Amino acid sequence: MEEKIFKKFLKDRGQRLTRERAAILRKTSSSQGHFDPESLYLEMKKKSLKISRASVYRTLHILCECGLIEKVKKTEHGTIYEKTYGQGHHDHMLCLSCGEVIEFYSEDLERLQKDLCKKYGFQWTNHTLEIQGYCKKCLKKTG
Repeated sequence: MEEKIFKKFLKDRGQRLTRERAAILRKTSSSQGHFDPESLYLEMKKKSLKISRASVYRTLHILCECGLIEKVKKTEHGTIYEKTYGQGHHDHMLCLSCGEVIEFYSEDLERLQKDLCKKYGFQWTNHTLEIQGYCKKCLKKTG
């Protein structure tokens, strides 16, 4: 289904699904959790796929525009992405020390956001919540 969506998106923009784009789409579609462009590129090169670093970065940008993946966070280690197609909504906690990303979902927070929008007459279409701080492992190190 993701390939069909991506093909249509590209066609509407006058572009085509190249061999490289298809390989990157397959890799991101099968990914579990978060990934960064450089690791994705190196992993694909390790599997002897003929792919350029620039193609990985450009295709990830297009996949974001298409709505199949999204940027989770830009860190000093680079941009972190995740697959969004077919995934339920969730929010993130980001460790400022090691870069760990913890996903969570809170019905209470969702309800509070909806109540606040209603109170202020605001029609929401989407939201992203990111809590920045330090994970348990990093807190123990500084303990």
